[in-house]
Amino acid sequence: MADVKVKKESTDPVDIENRIKELCQQFPHGITDQVIQNDMPHVEAQQRAMAINRLLSVGQLDLLRNSSGLLYRLKDAQSASKMKGSDNQEKLVYQIIEDAGNKGIWSRDIRYKSNLPLTEINKILKNLESKKLIKAVKSVAASKKKVYMLYNLQPDRSVTGGAWYSDQDFESEFVEVLNQQCFKFLQSKAEAARDSKQSPMVQRNSSFATSHEVWKYICELGISKVDLSMEDIETILNTLIYDGKVEMTIIAAKEGTVGCVDGQMKLYRGVNPIIQPTGLVKTPCGLCPVFDDCHEGGEISPSTCVYMVEWLDF
Repeated sequence: MADVKVKKESTDPVDIENRIKELCQQFPHGITDQVIQNDMPHVEAQQRAMAINRLLSVGQLDLLRNSSGLLYRLKDAQSASKMKGSDNQEKLVYQIIEDAGNKGIWSRDIRYKSNLPLTEINKILKNLESKKLIKAVKSVAASKKKVYMLYNLQPDRSVTGGAWYSDQDFESEFVEVLNQQCFKFLQSKAEAARDSKQSPMVQRNSSFATSHEVWKYICELGISKVDLSMEDIETILNTLIYDGKVEMTIIAAKEGTVGCVDGQMKLYRGVNPIIQPTGLVKTPCGLCPVFDDCHEGGEISPSTCVYMVEWLDF
């Protein structure tokens, strides 16, 4: 009977380093030491540590920290080449900004995470900006503050305000035009359904439109200078719902259908109220979704309600 040969895993340092890099490629967000240990149980802890330290020292890995502990992530070759010649403090600040993603990070938070003096951080930020590695973006959340992010990133809508803001100013006229046009489209669809002279149920069903249909109509009008997403259009449609001009229903839909999310699709249709709403309904309290939780002295209170203040000022 022939001897059965068991293949032994290589414990060569180069092979261990290559395998760690392969794991990092499989998990772009980073891997823990436990992941490496599970993949290479034959490798001793000292050998793993030596391989990781070697990759860190030559700049092929980034060392990160999250709630679960240390993470090792493969360093982007382009970023590594850009940071060549930078000192450790500059690399640290760059890494902190990179981890913040497209939401950016305040200089105060950079100071807290890096534990560097503010004067040193300002100097590093100016240097990184001059190299076009990072950029400063004004946030709609605070007009006098800037957040820093990587130069090639598109800022998150929470920073720029999305399509509704231009140079930190809310485009109320633009929103009103979109509001009117969306309602006009839904009204025309409802009128076409009524003119079809079909049964009431068929008329009702054919008066509905998907958010994709409304989005397509707005795009074809060419009234927006910025690219609007379906999410933007649904935000406008929601305001029409709050105004009592539109109603929404949710139906089941096949996966892959345009506008379908988790097997469901939202449909909208314009409505005309049979009678005018009472005065109470027109107040913020009449439409408030947290009306039952509102009471004096509570977290939600009439005396601190911003919507009530705006309504009274109007």
